[in-house]
Amino acid sequence: MPIPLSVLDLAPVPTGTGSAAVLRRTVDLAHLAEQLGFVRLWFAEHHSMPSVASSVPEILIAHIAAHTQRIRVGSGGIMLPNHVPLKLAEVAHTLEALYPDRIDLGLGRAPGSDPNASRALRAFDGQAFPALLAELQAFSRRELPASHALHSVRVMPDDVALPPIWLLGSSGASAAMAGEGGMGYSFASHFSPTPAAPAMQAYRDHFQPSNDFPEPHAILCVSVVCAETEEEADYLAATGDLMRLRLRRGEFLPLPSPEEARDYPYTQAERIAVRAFRELNIVGTPEVVRERIEAKARDCGADEVMIASNIFSHEARLRSYQLVAST
Repeated sequence: MPIPLSVLDLAPVPTGTGSAAVLRRTVDLAHLAEQLGFVRLWFAEHHSMPSVASSVPEILIAHIAAHTQRIRVGSGGIMLPNHVPLKLAEVAHTLEALYPDRIDLGLGRAPGSDPNASRALRAFDGQAFPALLAELQAFSRRELPASHALHSVRVMPDDVALPPIWLLGSSGASAAMAGEGGMGYSFASHFSPTPAAPAMQAYRDHFQPSNDFPEPHAILCVSVVCAETEEEADYLAATGDLMRLRLRRGEFLPLPSPEEARDYPYTQAERIAVRAFRELNIVGTPEVVRERIEAKARDCGADEVMIASNIFSHEARLRSYQLVAST
C-alpha cells in the first residue's frame, strides 16, 4: 500500500479469554507488525473496561520495545489528565533512554474511562489539558523559572528529551494546539463519526516546525476487519457491531463472539444503530480494504494510517493485519 501503515493495539479481551493472556500475546502482533513493515505500534489507555486490557500503556511499550528491533512503539494515547506531569515526564524519559529514537508519546485530553474510574485516577481536579501539557514539557526541558517553587525538580534520566509528542483528537479540538506546538497529530476515525478533514486542515494551517517535526505529520486511525472473502469479513465484523451497541448502552463486557453477535435479538432501532456503526469500519477483502483506506487518507490528507481491529479470534485478528499489509 502506498501510504505508510501502523497499528493501534487496544489489547481487546474476547469472551472466554483472560485479560492476562491477552496482554502476554501482544508480542504476537508486535512481531508480525515489525515483520510486515508497519511503521509504529501504539497502545491506548482505558480503565475499568473488561473488553480492553491496555490500562497501563507505558508498561506495554517497554515490554514490546524489548521484544522488537525496529518498529516504533508508543502510546495512542496516554490520557494526560489521569497523570501527574512530573511522573509522566520521568516515564517518558526512561523509555527514551532505554529505546532511543523508537518511542512515541501520544497524549489524549479525555480520561479514557467511566466517571467512577476517572474519579479514582484523577491527579489534578480542575487543571486543564493545556496547563498539564505545559507543565510536562517544562519539567522535561527544565524551563520552570527560578522563582517557581518547583524550579529545583529534576527529571531523571536527565540526558534525554521527551519522545516526539503526538496529540490525539476525535473532534478537532486538539488540532490547532498540535500544529502550534510543532507536534504530530492523530485523528480517531475508528470511533468518531466527525469528519477528519477539517481537523487535519486546522492542524496544517497552524503548524509551526519543531526539532521533532520539521514538517506536519498527521495520522488517521481507522477500524479495519479484513478477510479473504466478503462473507468472512462480515462474519468477523459482527463482534464489533454488538460491542459498540453495548458500549452505547453503558454495558462494559468482553468482546462477544461472532456467533453471539449474530444470535443477538436486535430491535429495529438497534439494527439502524449497528448500520451506522458499520459506516465507521472498513470491512472486506484486501482489495476493498485497500481502496477504502486510500480513499479515506486521500480525502483528509493523512500522511499515515493507523489500524485498530477488534476481532474475536486472535488468529483472525493477526490474519487481518497480514492481509492489509499484503495489498
